[in-house]
Amino acid sequence: MDTAKPRADPQPGPSGPPGRSGGRIGVTVLCLLAGLLFGTSASLAREDPTGTPSDLPQLITARDRQVRSLTQQAETLGKEVHALRDARASSQTGQIVNTADTLAPVVGLSAVSGPATAVTLDDAGYTRDTLPEGYSVDDVVVHQQDLQGVINALWAGGAEAIMVQDQRIIATSAVQCVGNTLYLQGRVYSPPYTVTAIGDPEALHAALEADPVVQTYRDWSAAVGLGYEVADLGETELPAFVGSVRPQHANIVRTDGD
Repeated sequence: MDTAKPRADPQPGPSGPPGRSGGRIGVTVLCLLAGLLFGTSASLAREDPTGTPSDLPQLITARDRQVRSLTQQAETLGKEVHALRDARASSQTGQIVNTADTLAPVVGLSAVSGPATAVTLDDAGYTRDTLPEGYSVDDVVVHQQDLQGVINALWAGGAEAIMVQDQRIIATSAVQCVGNTLYLQGRVYSPPYTVTAIGDPEALHAALEADPVVQTYRDWSAAVGLGYEVADLGETELPAFVGSVRPQHANIVRTDGD
């Protein structure tokens, strides 16, 4: 029988599996490199001279400080804007108020005080049975044009304010007579009619004397007894107009070219 030769230890061939120790070394090297990278990044972040937050809590804190600062700036600028706006509004409002205060007495929206002159017109007081021969009822009553003539004369004499009966007259007031009654700004009055004006008494008297419509009325007063009386009242206050100052009606005037 042949004697057997001892077998040698097996040797890995070219296609054999790699050894276990080589894989462990590779993983260790990768971990060391990754740790070095992270550590370097963290170190650089901590040493960043710009102060950029390195984590979420720091970022939130930094943004909160920025928001607070911007909010304070916005509040300060807002107060400055409001102050400028209020100053401008106050200036404009003051000018408007001054202008309104100046115009209010002229247009009748505020009370006016001063020396006053009153003109009273009245019917002659006849009945159909007692009319003088040759005259009609229309000849012995106050008409719309008589009141308008007195008012226009007083304006022409420099009246600052005029009141008919107990109502202030303004630019939109309409004196209308219906029969032997006066219709003024929604109210009805019976004679006698009193027109009161604030102004220089001498100038008002002179204007009444010079007005042709008033002169005609005075002639009729002398002829048939129509009431006409002029009196100076001294210091008097006329109330402000209390109705609407907006026109209620408008007329369209057409020209030949339309």
